[in-house]
Amino acid sequence: MLDLDAGKYAAYVWPAFAFTAGVFAWMIASSLAHARRWRRKAEQHGVQSPKETRP
Repeated sequence: MLDLDAGKYAAYVWPAFAFTAGVFAWMIASSLAHARRWRRKAEQHGVQSPKETRP
């Protein structure tokens, strides 16, 4: 089983864990949004996506 008891350091460990999880979520969301904007801009300039160029 998981031992989630951080003992006397829980006041530091859990906020740091939550902050790290939030940063990871923000990085993923930001990367996906940037990729969508990049793809949209590339399609406006007439660049085909790799999926469309396959035979």
